[in-house]
Amino acid sequence: MDKKWKVVLADDETIIREGIRESIDWTGLHLELCGEASDGEEAFEICLEQQADILLVDINMPIMNGIEVVRRLKESHGKCKVVIISGHDEFNYAQEAIRLGVTEYILKPVTPVQLNKILSNIKAQLLDELQQEKFVKLASNQIEQNIPLLRERFFMNWLRDGMAEGEVVEQLAFLRLPITTPKQIIIVRCSELLSNQLFTENDRQLLLFSIENIVSELMGARRFAVLRNLNEYVVAISWDQLMNEQILEMEKTIQHYLKVGITIKAENVIGSLIDVPVSYRQVIAALTSETQISPVAKRARQCIQEMYADKEVTLEKIADMIHISPIYLSRLIKQEFGTTFVSLVTQARIQKAVQLLNTTDMSVNEIAELCGYDTQHYFSTTFKKMMGVSPNQYRKG
Repeated sequence: MDKKWKVVLADDETIIREGIRESIDWTGLHLELCGEASDGEEAFEICLEQQADILLVDINMPIMNGIEVVRRLKESHGKCKVVIISGHDEFNYAQEAIRLGVTEYILKPVTPVQLNKILSNIKAQLLDELQQEKFVKLASNQIEQNIPLLRERFFMNWLRDGMAEGEVVEQLAFLRLPITTPKQIIIVRCSELLSNQLFTENDRQLLLFSIENIVSELMGARRFAVLRNLNEYVVAISWDQLMNEQILEMEKTIQHYLKVGITIKAENVIGSLIDVPVSYRQVIAALTSETQISPVAKRARQCIQEMYADKEVTLEKIADMIHISPIYLSRLIKQEFGTTFVSLVTQARIQKAVQLLNTTDMSVNEIAELCGYDTQHYFSTTFKKMMGVSPNQYRKG
């Protein structure tokens, strides 16, 4: 059955209200007269209280005239359709009514046929709008349910093929993501997916889905998007910077809960939105190189990244932790990373120092202490040698 639409009738003359009330086929039009008013203020209050769909109002009303009623209704209850019934054929009134979006402006005397036809047309408009609202709500619900899929498709198209900056901004806004350049791209690759030929497609999807969930959980309240790239790896696009320790924690958590070997690489995005695909390709390249590094070398590097703050960290201590000889570890680091143990420790310390300079107001002396240096002077000298500027200059520029 059709919905009954609520109508308010406002005229300061009782006889006019009675005439209109008796001349309308309320039942046939599925209309309900929910209130009558003899002045403009009363008409306005009844419309708000009843959430009226249609207002029939005279122009000349006590306290508040019909035009003012319409003006206030547009601010408070804009969906209400208004029919102004005027006893004056004045252009200024009609012009203002049109500006305010009045549905109909008719002159007295009004015939029953004319009024019923007008109300029938308005009812048809209301039905159309109700149907459109249902369609919009349905479409919004469908979009809401498919936001993860829409994000995945957008990011894969953007990262692989690139897009114009305006299009990227438009898509990010639509997907409710920041329209600024992301800070980091993080990729998680599971070695099991590459080496285990016994995995079924369901196994692969379940494992990727589990990794995706853990990454999302660990990202917490940060601004991010997580997606799967085909059947190979999980990609996190982050608008907030993650520290090295947080990346390591992510790796450990995934390995702990899923009991699989994984590799994580993160790359800071340099430039604007159109440069993001470049950073993505750099992470993929770094990840490809990473898969060629032996598990022992990875474990050694991980120990260094966990212990860089220890002033007493040595080659012998790390070798003992992973149960190999110091000589073999030194040779392995040179062979796998093309550098020395001391250089790896220094890289880890300076990388941490850069993060602290970027994200905290800590003094250079405090940062030196946290990064495993005995003195601020030694730290500053090492920092300048690696970065080309002193810690203070880096923070300023």
